[in-house]
Amino acid sequence: MTVAVAAASLGAVGIAVAAPRTPAPPPATPNSSCTIRVPEDPLSARGLATPYQLAATDPRQGACHESVDAQGAFAEATILDPATGKLSVYHPLVVDAGAAPAASPVVPALPRGAVVGLWFGFNGDTLTLGGSQAALKAGRCVNGLGGSLFGQVAFCGAQAFFDAANNAVQAGKLRIPPLGRAKDGRPCPSVRDFSLVDQDQSDNVTTTYLVTRDGRTAQATAANSRTLRKPATLANGSDNRLLDAFVDPALGCTPFTAPDVTDGGRPTTSLALNELQAAAGQRAPVALVPPGDPMTLVAGKPSPAKANLYRAGVDQPPLDRRSASTRAYCRSLRTAGLDRLTSDRRLLRAAPSPDDGVGLLKFLTDRLQGSLQQLGCTHPAASRHPAAAAEPDPADQAAATDAVRTLETLG
Repeated sequence: MTVAVAAASLGAVGIAVAAPRTPAPPPATPNSSCTIRVPEDPLSARGLATPYQLAATDPRQGACHESVDAQGAFAEATILDPATGKLSVYHPLVVDAGAAPAASPVVPALPRGAVVGLWFGFNGDTLTLGGSQAALKAGRCVNGLGGSLFGQVAFCGAQAFFDAANNAVQAGKLRIPPLGRAKDGRPCPSVRDFSLVDQDQSDNVTTTYLVTRDGRTAQATAANSRTLRKPATLANGSDNRLLDAFVDPALGCTPFTAPDVTDGGRPTTSLALNELQAAAGQRAPVALVPPGDPMTLVAGKPSPAKANLYRAGVDQPPLDRRSASTRAYCRSLRTAGLDRLTSDRRLLRAAPSPDDGVGLLKFLTDRLQGSLQQLGCTHPAASRHPAAAAEPDPADQAAATDAVRTLETLG
């Protein structure tokens, strides 16, 4: 298990009480590489309630501010009570380094022997987990393979959480709800459905935060919404949020939820809940992180070791070298993915999307089109990572190009 080393400039940062301030306007091109400082004992109640501090990984590239949409980092914990099999969710807070939160974080009451998994999402390009070596080791934190980071994603205690959850399922203590039936008559999609995934699937979280006019952040709770003065909401650009907040409602589906101990037990979603449900209910073809996923490449080339680290963090089996290929992933994207988007176009066209400027159908078709190109499905030269395509085949590329043309007409 590999842990990213903390940025040296963060070593002495503490949680200071700062006076309210008016944030400076972000630069035209915000710094897209930021670090969050992991608190000591991050899987404990105290660690969960200690805000993560956001700062630039390299201050020479500009500052990082949680209130800047392109720099927002988000934390999400899913908690298992091994005695009962009950699940709950907690949303740790991220603040600017040296800043006080807009409201004190809720301290969760964890069950005895609780198994906690933490996942992180980022709206920029590369998120580094910083903090003391003791904190990172206690959290069993994974940021990538050696110096090759995943990018937007990191996690702590994830594999132990999924091992415990799957054991609870086998013991009959934990029941994963079925995906259900969508308005189109098909099973509801999961985060492993080819109509939902993109070139880097199973990434980012459903956590949201509140942000005040002076740039301070708070957990998104009903109490904080009442007491803070007209806060805005910060959200993570997330496959999981796309499913839970947009695709499921459009198709008449209901996401898997658990009590949010941050907010009085109201039902909430999480990455871990989505992956557990996908593992239990997604029918073939099942989308699993492919060798050419940009977040799993090392120096632009596929790395089975890094892909398997990523897969372990989202409850997926290790790569099967006999069957797992980016080429096969491309085929399923252009066949199963395109087929469902085509059949559901009336349900999706007018539905809201994460982009206020376009409907959900166009958002999904543009995303699928971009994924076919980024993975090199249409032509290796079109890929941001030429090695990602691996095993290029002219017939497959021609079919993918035809799929792109179809997507352009659908959107």
